[in-house]
Amino acid sequence: MIDHYQGVYPTIHDSVFLAKNAVINGDVTIDEDSSIWFHVVIRGDIAPTRIGKRVSIQDLTVLHQSPDNPLIIEDDVTVGHQVTLHSAIIRKNALIGMGAIILDGAEIGENAFVAAGSLVPPGKQVPPNTLYMGNPAKYVRDLTEADYQEMERVRKSYVEKGHYYKVHTDLGKK
Repeated sequence: MIDHYQGVYPTIHDSVFLAKNAVINGDVTIDEDSSIWFHVVIRGDIAPTRIGKRVSIQDLTVLHQSPDNPLIIEDDVTVGHQVTLHSAIIRKNALIGMGAIILDGAEIGENAFVAAGSLVPPGKQVPPNTLYMGNPAKYVRDLTEADYQEMERVRKSYVEKGHYYKVHTDLGKK
């Protein structure tokens, strides 16, 4: 379901796979080759939400904001299942693990990995190229070449899956 909030409609690139049961409203922009999976909710009714290119927002994820505090997800980000992102900044190539919660004013650095189930508190800065884990999320280690390769594999697989679902299934048809 795509709908307006106070006359502002989402802007969604034609190449985006959007599951039929995703809910998107208001000031939301989703760029090319991104995928919005089943039962995702993206509300743009408080502040803008900006989603870059080749971003995967996986099943049961919720994206929202606080007043005057947008949610920004840069290109090539993977957001796992059941994640909550609220008025944060997620830099390029980051991976947010399943069930993670990223709160207002937090910034996840480029190529960073937030582990499944982690809580990134308001205002926390996760540096680029690092693994953070826990509640609250803490530094674990710098990422390895194997980590980068796995993150790239996941990114590419979701772009491919999104294209497949959009073209070859009724789940991707408007």
